[in-house]
Amino acid sequence: MSSFRIKGGSALKGEIIPQGAKNEALQIISATLLTAEPVTLHKIPNIRDVNKLIELIGDMGAEVEKLDEESYRITAKEINVEFLESKEYKEKAASLRGSIMILGPLLARYGKAKIPKPGGDKIGRRRLDTHFLGFQALGAKFNYSSKDAFYSIDATDLNGKYIHLDEASVTGTANIIMAAVLSKGTTTLYNAACEPYIQQLCRMLNRMGAKISGLGSNLLHIEGVKQLGGTEHTLLPDMIEVGSFIGLAAMTQSEITIKGAGVEHLGLIPEVFRRLGIQMVIQNDDIIIPAQKHYEIDTFIDGSIMTVADAPWPGFTPDLLSIVLVTAIQAKGTVLVHQKMFESRLFFVDKLIDMGAQIILCDPHRATVIGLDRKQNLRGIKMSSPDIRAGVSLLIAALSAEGESVISNVEQIDRGYQNIDARLKALGANIERLD
Repeated sequence: MSSFRIKGGSALKGEIIPQGAKNEALQIISATLLTAEPVTLHKIPNIRDVNKLIELIGDMGAEVEKLDEESYRITAKEINVEFLESKEYKEKAASLRGSIMILGPLLARYGKAKIPKPGGDKIGRRRLDTHFLGFQALGAKFNYSSKDAFYSIDATDLNGKYIHLDEASVTGTANIIMAAVLSKGTTTLYNAACEPYIQQLCRMLNRMGAKISGLGSNLLHIEGVKQLGGTEHTLLPDMIEVGSFIGLAAMTQSEITIKGAGVEHLGLIPEVFRRLGIQMVIQNDDIIIPAQKHYEIDTFIDGSIMTVADAPWPGFTPDLLSIVLVTAIQAKGTVLVHQKMFESRLFFVDKLIDMGAQIILCDPHRATVIGLDRKQNLRGIKMSSPDIRAGVSLLIAALSAEGESVISNVEQIDRGYQNIDARLKALGANIERLD
């Protein structure tokens, strides 16, 4: 297990380029299973979860060519569906939550699939009902074996249906779209997630020959086609990395330029950080965050304490609430952070409190941050990364703190942020990876 040793308290400076979007990559890579023709992908992030998924579809028989550091050509001409019965598949798929995304393509193209209960972050209950109910509405039949924790799915006769999703799940929406594009008839998907990553997936599938309309809305119409062809696709910049770098700049009083931030696809992210008092200048597609000694949290119009809560797109993404929370530690003022979707995602605040932060954990979903306004520095401690986003939040706190911090279990951070230690070193961070 690897660790980061960080000596904090130094301002950083320079330019940083966000990686390709992790959450888009997991969908796009899975979508290559829908066609026998080559699909070329660019801006693929070099992170654990993405690399595991690429390895998994290679094991299934897809031809995977790495063209350069960020580009792949994947040709799923012949997939060995029998591999899904193997012990190797069960172990690999169970360790990767993103493995759920291969179900839709396999059901659409081969009429059957198997999946073990997937792994992932320990951030609370993350149900799969939206995926499965959508597949069942299209005609799939499920069998769950509690003995080996395997779901077996028969989808030999998928037909388009009107489906009203029980929640606007991003991965659930993507999976159902991928199953529906090769189904008979027309599927209407209401209460669909409409994140930029879903829009990207739909654009890619349309270039492959799919007939999807309603992009950008929560009402999608999918007219099934008989087969799809190859295409070329470039991923968006990762909005979670962009938000993380904004928080990093504020906490460490650094001047950082985020190059190619994909500004038009960021939604509320810049505005939420502005309401924390963080200044930023947008030039074309770059975001410049000047060094700030002080930043003050806004209040609501009636003077009440500001609340930052997550919501389905175009609301604020839940993946950045941990970053908002840690960024508020050194602000002037108070903010209530309300994590509605995952009940265990705020439990890492005990480590921030040990570092000197003033945070009240109200319940599993809410935390109140009383900003220190630089009157007291955080202090370095030893801690462990519980999940991807909390891990980076702890890393930001450590870089702003006095003294030395050690963060263990950084494999969690590596699952979502590529070469983060090297990239931070290039900005002047004092960080060392210990294996």
